Amino acid sequence: MKKFTILSMMCLGAILATAQPQKAENLPGTPQMWAIRGAQYPRILPDHSVVFKVIAPTAQTVQADLGKKYDMTKQADGSWMCTTEPQTEGFHYYAIVIDGVRVNDPMSESFYGCSQMTSGIEIPYADGDTRFAMKDVPHGAVQMKRYFSTTANDWRRMYVYTPAGYEESKSKLPVLYLMHGGGEDERGWSTQGLTDIILDNLIAEGKAPKMVIAMLDGNTNDFEKELLNDCIPFVEKSFKVRSDKDGRALAGLSMGGIQTLNTLVYHYDMFGHIGVFSSGWWASVPEFMKGQGMDNEKYYSEIAKNGGEAYNKAFKTLFITMGGKEDIAYNNCQIMMKRFDQYGIKYEYFEHPGGHTWPVWRESIYQFAQRIFK
Repeated sequence: MKKFTILSMMCLGAILATAQPQKAENLPGTPQMWAIRGAQYPRILPDHSVVFKVIAPTAQTVQADLGKKYDMTKQADGSWMCTTEPQTEGFHYYAIVIDGVRVNDPMSESFYGCSQMTSGIEIPYADGDTRFAMKDVPHGAVQMKRYFSTTANDWRRMYVYTPAGYEESKSKLPVLYLMHGGGEDERGWSTQGLTDIILDNLIAEGKAPKMVIAMLDGNTNDFEKELLNDCIPFVEKSFKVRSDKDGRALAGLSMGGIQTLNTLVYHYDMFGHIGVFSSGWWASVPEFMKGQGMDNEKYYSEIAKNGGEAYNKAFKTLFITMGGKEDIAYNNCQIMMKRFDQYGIKYEYFEHPGGHTWPVWRESIYQFAQRIFK
């Protein structure tokens, strides 16, 4: 324990040096979007490669880890630098590895992802693609709301998006209950996902109706009970939202997609619109998840008992998205859709290349928001 603490302090001391102000003159590229105020690195070059710089004069090895590790080269002033290959557009997690210890970059914002706080980097979208960019349009608000969960017997929180003009509106708006993926939490959709910016732009362009979005914390032992007994009643009491089936939507990515699927099987009479992003019931339940209620066949049996037409009548929208064949949930999703076909369940399928990543899920919510509450 003592050895680990000393090593951690050494790494911390090494990277804190990066907090020194850096001159911007004659530096290539531009600082990334999530860089803290005044920081000049990481820098994004015109071809979307990234320049990393860390001041760690006593380190033996330093790497930048974006899923692929890039060795950094020590400079004469004690700093370490590297330039990566061009990166794909959108948000990506990353870390700095100093002498084998993974640490966050103090020059960038940190995000809860991969079950830990980790650094994030934003690669610009192609010229002309401003769907996820801040624009001069009316902007809504994102509130953090605390509520007491009778399911968890504890205080929990959610983030809620309300569109521009919500406060003055006298009518109730439709509501989307939106879930994050595994290793993330209720902050993901509003930070990494840019959900409020996406909806502000869509609403201003007339491509999506005004709606409230409740971004929930899916890290609970009984999500279905939490959703039905705690989250929905709290939202309907606290916000001007509709409580009819067609005025409610339910969607989630990865783990949140499975939670959506598990809920819709038994409660299809409560939601008119469903979104399943980069998800699908496990084709083969992993060993570490067995015994956790992951008996997929019970859900298929329930669907068969109710009949596919019951779900077709219930859902105006059943939208399934995937991040291409490189998405880790791709095979699970393909098998699930074949089973849906057997039961006669109608759905729309959409693919966007990018794997199991936030750029894909931003595209998913962008597409889904245009299909619901019409």
